[in-house]
Order: sequence, then structure tokens, then C-alpha cells
Amino acid sequence: MAEAPDLLGPVDRQALDEVVTFTSELIRIDTTNRGGGDCRERPAAEYVAQRLADAGIEPTLLERTPGRTNVVARIPGTDPSADALLVHGHLDVVPAEPADWTVHPFSGEVRDGVVWGRGAVDMKNMDAMVLSVVRGWAREGFRPARDIVIAYTADEEDSAADGSGFLAEQHADLFEGCTEGISESGAFTFHAGDGLSLYPIAAGERGTGWLKLTAEGRAGHGSKVNRENAVSALAAAVARIGEHEWPIRLTPTVRAAITEIAALHGITADLDDPAFDVPQLLGKLGPAASLVENTVRNSSNPTMLEAGYKVNVIPGHATAFIDGRTVPGGDDEFHATLDRLTGPLVDWEFYHRERALTAPVDSPTYAKLRAAVERFDPDAHTVPYCMSGGTDAKQFSRLGITGYGFTPLKLPVGFDYQRLFHGVDERVPVDALHFGVRVLDHYLRTA
Repeated sequence: MAEAPDLLGPVDRQALDEVVTFTSELIRIDTTNRGGGDCRERPAAEYVAQRLADAGIEPTLLERTPGRTNVVARIPGTDPSADALLVHGHLDVVPAEPADWTVHPFSGEVRDGVVWGRGAVDMKNMDAMVLSVVRGWAREGFRPARDIVIAYTADEEDSAADGSGFLAEQHADLFEGCTEGISESGAFTFHAGDGLSLYPIAAGERGTGWLKLTAEGRAGHGSKVNRENAVSALAAAVARIGEHEWPIRLTPTVRAAITEIAALHGITADLDDPAFDVPQLLGKLGPAASLVENTVRNSSNPTMLEAGYKVNVIPGHATAFIDGRTVPGGDDEFHATLDRLTGPLVDWEFYHRERALTAPVDSPTYAKLRAAVERFDPDAHTVPYCMSGGTDAKQFSRLGITGYGFTPLKLPVGFDYQRLFHGVDERVPVDALHFGVRVLDHYLRTA
């Protein structure tokens, strides 16, 4: 009889303890990114750099702007001919209002087997996992086959100009040989109902198209007729954009996701049939529909309006902001549609723009990512998916690095992982961190 695999693997007790400690202590370092340069990641960067250095891994600290610190380190592999692998995570977090939380968002409190705080899932948990894995390797004296490049970045929660964008543009040499990378956010347990546990592994991201709309009109008294009202023109354009129903555009990753998820629900999805009703199918997938419904088309959501200074004064200028997202290959359609929806009285421009990404789901790398999860959860059903938002993988793609979302976590039923991203009471179970360390360790050893 074949011997059962060792589901604990070579990960030692210290690594499991450290991942909890590191997650908690990183949360306590407030790296809130309020946008517009209002953030300071340096204390967190120094924290991870010191723990890498303690393990004999030489870190390089890099800044485009004082206080906006990135850390890059390389672990040499045993096979100089092998391509290098990038493992990256960001150090900044979105704002949190303590009054809204059950536990203070920057306490890092460990309560009843759960680590609480801003960054617990986005993404100081993964930052901590990587630290604990490579420090465990140092204690063991293990070297992977391929070079592993570790990057802890600044500014991911805003424009990435001080983080991965800066690294890709100014320090590409540090990523020499990297052809693939892993980061947030995939390989987490998604409970799809009726005991079905999915682990979506990201193999794509929609592009970012944040827009600024501007309307110019004639200023005047609020009591008088004004056919050149900038607010009216802008409001009409914003309403058209918000109400627009974008057509279905299935990319290879999303097609694979729908096909595999449907099959697990006992449904055959003939996506090659032009008459196939994708929205109707999504309605049959229950909770799992949320893994794909945001990535079957472009989107454009109005988010901000700015105009006027007094109720009885018609302003001559009005602006609005739109959070636009594009599927891979959807840029031309997006541009043409915005021209039509804004109309002749409103101008628009990109406030921030980043490319959409796609990665192969039939690659040896993707197969190893799946195998690593399924080794430690034999009941798992790994499926591909495309992220509706974006990550630092966009910037690193400029260096020819294909990115996958892989932050493994085994989560209990009822734990709404996706809701906790940028949400109140962000937290992560200790057992999920332990699972993540084991899966990540196994994948990086076999990568």
C-alpha cells in the first residue's frame, strides 16, 4: 500500500508560531494609505527587512519618495538555468475607522484563534506567510531549485507609483530572470453551498480605468434660466454611465472559470454557442456566481461628484469621477462607449489607468498551484478565476512577469473572506494562516 502523504510537510512549529506573530505585529504598524501620497510604509519595510536579514537573506530598501519604502530580496536557487519566481506583497492598507470595529483595527489582537485588524486579509497575512516560510528554509538549510525574488511594496492601495511602478521602472535589474509571480488574492476557501468547497486561483485581472469627467458651463444666479448648466450636463452624463449595461465579453480565464464551476454544479456550459445565456447560467450557480459575475464584462461605476459652492449660485464648472474596469481586450470598446455616453458637453480623461492581465490556466505553474492546495485539502476543488480589481501584478507585468493570485487560506463555513477586503472587522483565523504556510512552502519548494 502506498504511504499516505505527510500533510504537515517540513514546516516546523516555529514557522507556524511566527506567521501569527508577524501578521499581528505588522497589523500594529499603521501603514494606512489615504491616497495622494499620504502614507508611510517605512516602519513596516524595516520590520520585514530585519527579519529577512536575521535569516541571512540580504534585503534592499528602495524609495522613490521618503518614507514610501519597498523591500526586495533574492534567494538563490540551485539551478542557475531555471527561470526565477517573484513572490510579492504590499505593505500599505486602506483606512479604517476604529469606532466602526469590534476590535481596534490596528491592535493586531489574537482573540479566540483569530487575528484581528486592518491588513489581516489584505495583505499582511501573506507578507507574514512569506517571511515565516523563507526563515524556516534558512533554519533547515533548504534552497529552492529556482531563484525566489521577494518584494514587499509600497503604495499598492493607491497608484503604485511609489511601489511596484517605481520598482518596475527604475529597478528592473532586481527582477532579472523572473518570468512568473504570485501574490494576492486567490487559493482561499469559497463555500459554494451544499458542502462544495472551491479554491479560486487567480489567472487574470480586469484593467483599471479611473476617469475624471469635466463639464464647463455658464455661471450664474440660481434663480435664472440657464441652458448652459454644467451640473445638469455632468449629471446627465453620469446617469447614462451608471445605467449603461455593458455587453458580455468572455475572456479565456473567465470561460474556464464558468465552465469548471458550472460542471461542479452539474451544469454543462456550451460557451461556444452564441445563443448561450450567460446571465441565466450565473443565476443557477448560487454563491459561486460572485466569483465570475463581475468579470464577464467591462464596468463603469460613478463614485465622486464635485461642483458648486453655494445653493443659489450655478457653477461654471463641475467634475465627476468614475471607477472603470476593463476585461482583457476590452479597452477599445470602453473608450468608444465612454465617448458616446459622455456626449458633446462633457469631456473625460483617464485619472489612472492600468492594463488588464491574463495568465494561462493550462500551464505547468498553474497545475503546481492547484496541486499544492489539493495536497493539504483533499476535498478541495480548485478553479480558475479573474479578479475584478487589480494588484501589483499589473506593474510587474511590464517586466514580462506573468502573475497569479495565490494567497492560500483554508477558511471555515460562514467566513466571508471577500466581504472583509477593505471591510469592517477584517480578520483571519490562525488555522488559515497555518494552512497557508504549509501550502505556500510546498508550492515554492516544487515550483
